[in-house]
Amino acid sequence: MQQLPKRLLSIDVLRAITMLLMIFVNDAGGVQHIPEWIDHAKGLEDRMGFADTIFPAFLFIVGLSLPFAINNRIKKSDSTRQVLFYILIRSAALLIMGFYHVNLEEYNSSAALIPKAAWALVITIAFFLIWLDYPESMAKTKRYALQILGIAMLIGMAMIYKGGEDGEVRGMEPSWWGILGLIGWAYLVCAFIFFAVKGKLNNLIVAWITLAAINILAHTILKVNVLHDETMVTIAGKDVTGSFLGNAIIFLKPFWIINDASTMTLTMGGVVISGIYAKLVEQGKTQRIWATLTVVGILFLVAGFALRPYTEGISKIRSTPAWVFICSGITTLAFLMLIYVVDVKGKINAFNWIKPAGTSTLTCYLIPYFQVFTLELFQINYPGVINNGFPGLLRSFLTAVIIVLFVGLLEKKRLRLKI
Repeated sequence: MQQLPKRLLSIDVLRAITMLLMIFVNDAGGVQHIPEWIDHAKGLEDRMGFADTIFPAFLFIVGLSLPFAINNRIKKSDSTRQVLFYILIRSAALLIMGFYHVNLEEYNSSAALIPKAAWALVITIAFFLIWLDYPESMAKTKRYALQILGIAMLIGMAMIYKGGEDGEVRGMEPSWWGILGLIGWAYLVCAFIFFAVKGKLNNLIVAWITLAAINILAHTILKVNVLHDETMVTIAGKDVTGSFLGNAIIFLKPFWIINDASTMTLTMGGVVISGIYAKLVEQGKTQRIWATLTVVGILFLVAGFALRPYTEGISKIRSTPAWVFICSGITTLAFLMLIYVVDVKGKINAFNWIKPAGTSTLTCYLIPYFQVFTLELFQINYPGVINNGFPGLLRSFLTAVIIVLFVGLLEKKRLRLKI
């Protein structure tokens, strides 16, 4: 650890472990009679299950790797316009996929032309056609034709989409943007901040403090609630519907992309941790990494539990500050352990079997859509014996492992998504 690598191997390993666990918990969500501590906590519960720690860990990891990605573009002599375009293109891809996924949740098969499963499979195929990592040897006309086909498929699926309840059928519309969309917004905001302040650690810390403060205020004195149909607006429980402030909130709502800043706080936390590590290595103070990151991780945890009674408890669904801080602490300490195991002790080979989950992460995230909706399309259900309790959890974990190994095979044939 005498020199900071261009890309820390421990980040890839942490991402791989997190994606493996994300596939596992997503699949386990359909298993009956599993321990409460594994599953997601319910909306109003003041707690979090193991599943509630995975998505925030992924956001934190996005932040950890963000400085390396942008600095590499700068080292390649990319202009400001090229770097900003790179950030926008990556964010747009995630937002588009997230937009389709969040509308998939509200799909009304009885009102639509095709079943929900068929619609899901078509949009997933379209994602691959548009964002596949095509080989440079492929003729550009063929590549563009496939990408245009993918775009046409998405447009077609948007045109035939029917969502909502019977009697209130609607077309596609944004709501909470889905997992990929939330990552896209967080990446966009944090990448722009990082680039604007030129990666200076002190400025990044100020940005993180600002985002964390917004998150805390959004769950205390500035808690804003707007009904879906915009017929009522409240601030900290006070009805401001029809007032200048209430109307301003409704008008600005589509432009307030940071929402309660929870996802941005998590991602910027990763950016700051990465910056601390880089600065200590640059100064030759590598031995301080252990104490510094340990203290930061513990402070995150302490702050989370201290905020818990005053900021609506611990909740992933409500994205409370306690959840943000506690998950930041957990991920920081996990990252520190992997720095030691992978980057110091060189035990990278122990994680080779899940490597595709860290290098073809988006592909790993989307492959389960083929699995789940193919089964749904043909009305195939798991036997009860492997969809309940421990056997069901074991089946979910094996499913996650098989998907990662399958993506590894696809990766060897250069069938992977790249944004």
